[in-house]
Amino acid sequence: MPDVLVVDDDPPVCQTVVSIARQHGYEATAAASGNQALAQLSCAPSRLVFADMRLPGMSGLDLLRQVSVRHPQVRVVLISGNGSIGMAVQAMQEGAEDFLTKPFDIARVAEVLERVLGAAGSGAGNAGPSLAGIVTVHPRMLAVIETAARVAQSSVAVLIEGESGTGKELLAREIHLRSPRRDKPYVALNCAAVPESLLESELFGHERGAFTGATARRMGKFQVAHQGTLLLDEVSEASLQVQAKLLRTLQEGELNPIGLDRPVRVDVRILATTNRCLGEELQAGRFRQDLFFRLNVVSLHLPPLRDRPEDIPHLAHHFVDKHRAACGVLVREISEAALRHLTSWPWPGNVRQLENCIQRALLLCPGRMLQPSHFHVDPVLVPSPPGNHTRAEMERRLILATLERVGGNQARAAEALEISARTIRNRLRQYRQEAGLRAAPSRA
Repeated sequence: MPDVLVVDDDPPVCQTVVSIARQHGYEATAAASGNQALAQLSCAPSRLVFADMRLPGMSGLDLLRQVSVRHPQVRVVLISGNGSIGMAVQAMQEGAEDFLTKPFDIARVAEVLERVLGAAGSGAGNAGPSLAGIVTVHPRMLAVIETAARVAQSSVAVLIEGESGTGKELLAREIHLRSPRRDKPYVALNCAAVPESLLESELFGHERGAFTGATARRMGKFQVAHQGTLLLDEVSEASLQVQAKLLRTLQEGELNPIGLDRPVRVDVRILATTNRCLGEELQAGRFRQDLFFRLNVVSLHLPPLRDRPEDIPHLAHHFVDKHRAACGVLVREISEAALRHLTSWPWPGNVRQLENCIQRALLLCPGRMLQPSHFHVDPVLVPSPPGNHTRAEMERRLILATLERVGGNQARAAEALEISARTIRNRLRQYRQEAGLRAAPSRA
């Protein structure tokens, strides 16, 4: 059974894609028309179809519709020699996995193969569609993925919200890779990791001698990302002064590097992430409302892992396949007991913490199957006895117990829990706010 079916009436095109697929270890075959492709799929369904938009007797879109009905498990990538943004949008709306233009970029074909077939062979079962390793069966996550695929074809700003470790940066990169700007720069800046005094320079650049220590001209991230995509990671950490300059750049499409008295034009698509509730930041006066409206053209919210425990087995299998080769181990399976063990944990560090846990277990396992004993974790990670506690409450108890055990040291608690210190700080702020609300006197 071939992994890939290439449908095109131009033999050199078929030979090219078939050759790329085989070089990457996939079985591939070809068909010259839509009807021939449907006949081959009926005999031996492929997992991925590359189909030209213009085919004799049946268009690529018609073939896509037929495949969606007859073989819903088969992914379809449409190809065009004169592709336009409108054509790509229509293809994605019809359910295409991706849209490629001729002549082929070999790297793009390879990326599609690995993204679709690599995820399909990860042992994750029927884990639904995936974007760059975002494996899920949860309805809310599937809705996020579907929306992300649609908005990727535009240049509108997208705000991605969610706790640390839920995959915000992963989703942002996938939006860029599926966009018309995919061949242009993708630049990411973590606003929380740059000191406030330097963030303006990092974003907008500076001229030589603009301030003490500016010994050379430096291009800002906006200029580096010109005609591409700029990810403002944890944008809520930017000061109000920087927010004002961000707003002007987004409104006018131009910026003023520090020390330069004339504006510089830029064409950049903005993606932004935040692990805070921007509604609360607005009310507290820490985030500009006008900038929020500029960034929040489309909003995507990634739910925490504790709210989608059904994804944990699929993610665990995915991470085993992803890391076992690099770890040099023989592990290929996870026992049912180990999966139940993993599913019972609250995972305050979300998917990132689960991935770290799987990597360590792979190194500790001497055989081919992961067992509960291979998941060596801090004792406080063992879940509370069954009761009426919600997962959020279990997570709260876990974090507070760990902090008490390490004498309140947030860095040590984060290390013990395999989450970021920022997550610890955000949770503590949330717990204080909740305590304040409970303590506030009720109003008649």
